[in-house]
Amino acid sequence: MRSVVVAAIQTSFVDDMSVNHDRVERLIRQAAAQGANVVVPPELFSSVYFCKEELAQNFERAEDASDSVTVNRFARLARELNIVIPISFFERAGRSFFNSVALADATGEVMGVYRKSHIPDGPGYEEKYYFSPGDTGFRVFRTAHGVIGVGICWDQWFPECARAMALLGADILCYPTAIGSEPQDPTLDTAGHWRRVMQGHAGANMVPVVASNRCGLEKSTNTETVFYGTSFVADETGAIVADADRVTECVLVASFDLDAIAQARTAYGLFRDRRTDLYGPLLTLDGSHRRS
Repeated sequence: MRSVVVAAIQTSFVDDMSVNHDRVERLIRQAAAQGANVVVPPELFSSVYFCKEELAQNFERAEDASDSVTVNRFARLARELNIVIPISFFERAGRSFFNSVALADATGEVMGVYRKSHIPDGPGYEEKYYFSPGDTGFRVFRTAHGVIGVGICWDQWFPECARAMALLGADILCYPTAIGSEPQDPTLDTAGHWRRVMQGHAGANMVPVVASNRCGLEKSTNTETVFYGTSFVADETGAIVADADRVTECVLVASFDLDAIAQARTAYGLFRDRRTDLYGPLLTLDGSHRRS
């Protein structure tokens, strides 16, 4: 039996990297003490979610992957605790900027970086101002505790991302996230929709999903966001097996038998019965015009 214990971290953040790092480390240690092998913090956990508005000074928050304070600190923690940590950070690469995850293995080795593929652009989530579209393609990482696929927040709405990672061999899909209220419409609550989409990814691919969101009120010059928490872990059928409320700092832990899941996935035939010869429209924007 290949067993793995996964953990989702939910907490709030302030505009102080040291405070945020200390908070996340405390919760990671709590998760490891509960047996977790793979621990997923929320998206861009070093700071408040600065993409609420377009401010040039926010680019000063970016870090080079090779000497990132965030990546280095949590890679060392991964080694100390013998766990896997997808480390979300604001990456500077030459003159470009990305919303990225560095995957730290249980040895402390940074196995590589995934750069967020789908970049949102809307009121309160103005990420296209800050981030270039990721150029890494979808990735999985063969770690000491299973094959880990990581999508970042807006990626979680796209079934193609989850399916690609599943085809690449992912045992677990992880989604660090920052999502909450919509400033243009205070009555709009996407929490249920957000969950159900990822539950569908889990069920359609028969791969467990770990979704870690932030919670709490964050204010900026012209807007404010209430991040709605509701972090969760879903099993390979899409059923939620660990979940959080909207406001409480917490660690969610769930255990999976990866060999049993792999056997069930193979027997179900979901990948055997795929018809790649019919999926041409997926390679187009409008369903009919293919690039030459």
